[in-house]
Amino acid sequence: MDVKIEEYQPIIDELMVRFTEYGLSAIAAIIILVIGMRIASWVKKKVARWATASDRIDDTVGSFLASMARYAIIAFTVLAVLSQFGVETTGFIAVLGALGLAVGLALQGTLGNVASGVMLMAFRPFKIGDFIEASGQSGSVQAITLFTTEMTTGDNVQIILPNGAVWGAPIKNYSAKSTRRIQLTAGIGYGDDIDAAMAVLHSIVDADSRCLKSPEPMTAVAELADSSVNIILRVWVNSADFWPVTFDLNKAVKQRFDADNIEFPFPQRVVHIEKDQ
Repeated sequence: MDVKIEEYQPIIDELMVRFTEYGLSAIAAIIILVIGMRIASWVKKKVARWATASDRIDDTVGSFLASMARYAIIAFTVLAVLSQFGVETTGFIAVLGALGLAVGLALQGTLGNVASGVMLMAFRPFKIGDFIEASGQSGSVQAITLFTTEMTTGDNVQIILPNGAVWGAPIKNYSAKSTRRIQLTAGIGYGDDIDAAMAVLHSIVDADSRCLKSPEPMTAVAELADSSVNIILRVWVNSADFWPVTFDLNKAVKQRFDADNIEFPFPQRVVHIEKDQ
């Protein structure tokens, strides 16, 4: 059976036209895709390297930002590839926008925690190992992630707080400063010598080498209470010595007052009893 090429010439011509029309677009799409993927990988490495070199950006935030930059470039690359085949990308952008809005509304609490985590890692109101109080909870910071802040209390109980609760509330950082001030209140009887009691307090402080000489320790009469004269003692110590010195000062004050016969008055109430005549 003889096959004449002339019979299939229209088909061949049509294929050549289609190849010319779509083949170049396919080649351009492949080139765009390859270049886009390479740029996405390069940008991811650059962002990760920049975040690692910065002292103000946590490694977790750096990894997150690098991944987001890569995915953003990949998304634009896919749209550019689709446009090579004549696909209307405006509709895709609208769909992606609507999808992003729906996901954002559904995960607004989670996304809020992520945003708070980024703020905590960027501004660093505290760091790992600091003892803080936030959102009514206190403990040593163990980890800061994109979603939560993990703390451990003094009795070794783990506390996990959403970053939104930490960033959105006042934060007390007890480890931020190198020194802290201890304030004790000692009540003496109205019949006791105030100056003698103050001298005893100063001698207790002078005997403890952990108490700093500058700023200078201070004593003052804070209140003339119902049953006692309340004297305050203020002394500065290194932050690491705050609790040990507090406990030791309380013990020393009690022992010295007992030795010097300075009264620790108890609450008293005078009752008058009238007898019927």
